[in-house]
Amino acid sequence: MKILFVSLGCDKNLADTEMMLGILRDQGFSFTDDETEAEIVIVNTCCFIGDAKEESINVLLEMAELKDSGRLKVLIAAGCLAQRYREEILEEIPQVDAVVGTMAMEEIGEALKEVLAGEPRNHYRDLNVAPPVYRKRMLTTGGHYAYLKIAEGCGKHCTYCIIPKVRGDYRSIPMEELEAQAEFLAEQGVKELILVAQETTLYGADIYGKKSLPELLRRLAQVKGIYWIRLLYCYPEEITEELMEIIAEEPKICHYLDIPIQHASDAVLKRMGRRTTEEELRERICRLRERIPDICLRTTLISGFPGETQEDFEELYRFVNEMEFDRLGVFPYSQEEDTPAAAMPDQIEDSVKEARRDELMELQQAIAFERAEDMTGRVLTVMVEGKVADEDVYVTRTYRDAPNVDGYLFLNTTANLMTGDFVKVLVTDSNEYDLIGEVYHG
Repeated sequence: MKILFVSLGCDKNLADTEMMLGILRDQGFSFTDDETEAEIVIVNTCCFIGDAKEESINVLLEMAELKDSGRLKVLIAAGCLAQRYREEILEEIPQVDAVVGTMAMEEIGEALKEVLAGEPRNHYRDLNVAPPVYRKRMLTTGGHYAYLKIAEGCGKHCTYCIIPKVRGDYRSIPMEELEAQAEFLAEQGVKELILVAQETTLYGADIYGKKSLPELLRRLAQVKGIYWIRLLYCYPEEITEELMEIIAEEPKICHYLDIPIQHASDAVLKRMGRRTTEEELRERICRLRERIPDICLRTTLISGFPGETQEDFEELYRFVNEMEFDRLGVFPYSQEEDTPAAAMPDQIEDSVKEARRDELMELQQAIAFERAEDMTGRVLTVMVEGKVADEDVYVTRTYRDAPNVDGYLFLNTTANLMTGDFVKVLVTDSNEYDLIGEVYHG
């Protein structure tokens, strides 16, 4: 029986999906990308914001229709939406045979076998158990890069966020396990490790008594076959001098940081439950650029948080204009039930949230295009992602580009290159967010 796996939501979810795929592969199951061939569908769901919830529900309903038509024999819901709304899913979508919670994903094989035996059982574990891990993941990223989830859950409890309720408190995965995973991934051909967690900068504080991300980075940099290490989701208040030092000095670590700040107005930051002020954000950003002059900084913002005044928004707009982030995304506030922010007064109309998002993104677009133009004449090392059909052009990424969220460098060359190859490139031009280059022969 062939399994179709649908992974929704963030890259942390994708790492979970790859773990479940590895477990099922090692238990003898086979897979397909074609829903017309699938007899089993497993949907790894997301519920972080309203749009993600809606997408997860729509996919489950679509798969339920396939089951009603007789083509599909088994439908399992896993992940965050399954954790948060398990009773509602089973009641409203009776075609779902079983649900598997976020901390029970190691039991996906047992859950599937129980359904096939006609004895379906839902699988849940306490949210604060040790994070589930399975070393022999089945990669879905093409094999040249992989996400390495270094921790589970979050203890920040920002007022807009549901993650602690569906993933539990922050729990780090032991270094020895992460080293072993990295070695396994390198053996599979992975050359870029992308470290992810709800927050990577707090790594190790719970099990080693101190923030240990620098030590983990030192160990991972020793893994043979790994050439790039990229850091995502670094909360600004937790970025230490020691962390900056190793990013600056270890050649394998990309000079790239994703630092989600969410806002810049002190009043809004306080209502969000964030741990920084505008002044502290400015200081940390300036310090990063001072210590690592070529660093690429990415951030995310929320527009229209409850109580956000026009003055708050203008303060955020000025901040974005002055800080000139290399990469920036803006999400309209999503009112998530069971979060403190959902019950706050002065909820903002959707039209205002979206208008403020659009205004910020228009500003950021001009900044990003100018940043891209400034790269002309630079020599950069790029990783090959693929080739443009029928053209002597390769799609590549620089250290400034995380997969699926940032831009590309289009490399003009007649050379025969393979996905995952590294090439030195001279940037010759830019096209909006993307760069254009040629092989550097200097």
